[in-house]
Amino acid sequence: MADPQGFLKHGSRELPVRRPVPLRLMDWKEVYEDFEKKTLQTQASRCMDCGIPFCHQGCPLGNLIPEWNDLIYKDRWRDAIDRLHATNNFPEFTGRLCPAPCEASCVLGIDQDPVTIKQVEVEIIDHAFDEGWVAPIHPAHPTGKKVAVVGSGPAGLAAAQQLTRAGHSVTVFERADRIGGLLRYGIPEFKMEKHHIDRRLAQMEAEGTVFRAGVNVGVDISAQELRDQFDSVLLAGGATIARDLPIPGRELDGIHQAMEFLPLANRVQLGDDIADADGLPPIHARGKKVVIIGGGDTGADCLGTSLRQGAEIVHQFEIMSRPPETRAESTPWPTYPLMYRVSSAHEEGGERVFSVNTEQFVGENGKVTGLKAHEVKMVDGRFEKVEGSDFELEADLVLLAMGFTGAQKEGLIADLGVDMTDRGNVARTDQWATNVDGVFVAGDMGRGQSLIVWAIAEGRAAASAIDEYLIGASALPRPVVPTSAPQR
Repeated sequence: MADPQGFLKHGSRELPVRRPVPLRLMDWKEVYEDFEKKTLQTQASRCMDCGIPFCHQGCPLGNLIPEWNDLIYKDRWRDAIDRLHATNNFPEFTGRLCPAPCEASCVLGIDQDPVTIKQVEVEIIDHAFDEGWVAPIHPAHPTGKKVAVVGSGPAGLAAAQQLTRAGHSVTVFERADRIGGLLRYGIPEFKMEKHHIDRRLAQMEAEGTVFRAGVNVGVDISAQELRDQFDSVLLAGGATIARDLPIPGRELDGIHQAMEFLPLANRVQLGDDIADADGLPPIHARGKKVVIIGGGDTGADCLGTSLRQGAEIVHQFEIMSRPPETRAESTPWPTYPLMYRVSSAHEEGGERVFSVNTEQFVGENGKVTGLKAHEVKMVDGRFEKVEGSDFELEADLVLLAMGFTGAQKEGLIADLGVDMTDRGNVARTDQWATNVDGVFVAGDMGRGQSLIVWAIAEGRAAASAIDEYLIGASALPRPVVPTSAPQR
């Protein structure tokens, strides 16, 4: 516990100030100003002696949150990063990208604003990198076993780091040209600058993990070759099949999946030679009327990206009704609350439209020029059209950001012969194993579309299971993570 009376003396929750909107729309840098160390320590002191820290229940990684809050309050930063790394391989990712279910479970949050857990986390790891404390951790003894990790998102990277430190020879395969998965190409720079990935990969390479980007396993190397060359395989390729909107006019040019749009913007920022003379990627929003279909985080990423590219106007559609301003009764503490949230992108512009369903795209000369939609209401658990609510909206760029339906079956998964669930995920046991001996699965490929914190937790748990499979026992920590029932 930090200051026993901290939550009484400092009732207000403070977060870093976001840079002014006109300024941040001129660049792709992260949106937050620096946070003063003294202010952070004050915020850490609000962590109370709650007896049962429900933040542990909210965090899939089991982060030791009260412990590192106490250490930061006492100015023991080196000890704090050790406690943080004990449960989380990549706090620089979760501290920026996780929606913080830990904060939703904070006991202080029952009748006050919760502790700024996520901000304390990211400040600890950034300070640790600045001080040079994030050094390679080499295994004590090599085991002689070889593991292939297919996919370099957070689940694959977490598993790879754990297995390398256990003494196995680990190779991470990634079909994209750079390592990082959705962290690299799905998350815009203004949410996480990519140097945060690069510095962590440098640590992992120094530890001995081998990265092979630009290798499509199942095409460039066959499933059988993979099994012949490695003692175990971890499937961590994510849920990559995007949910489509098969309505009239879907074939028109100018309608794209979010994951066709976002990676191109990131590639330009990474210096790839794909931009035109105006510095724009092949799919861009400059001067366009943009409609984003999907009200979640990916839709907000498309919004912020479109605004930075110079869109004329942006509408973001959501079929669900507008959430309440405060925690909904259907999601009581300590569950993750249904409530209205405003991301940094929503502050920057655009119009959010709730309770709307798109029924048709319209166009001219093969190109989209608009859409037809109507309002909906929920009746007995189903959406019904609100009569007389039809409207049309001009659009020359439509971005589909409606989530993902499961893993890609063609290629590696089909060739390996692993079983699939009726939800489109790779089936697995409670030991993270598939029906194929020596082949395991972690992250969205087995869970379905979920959160980064679940992916890292699953990667750590699967690493422990693989370590046990290879040598008969494992000293690696194994988070208590259910292998079924997709989580929010």
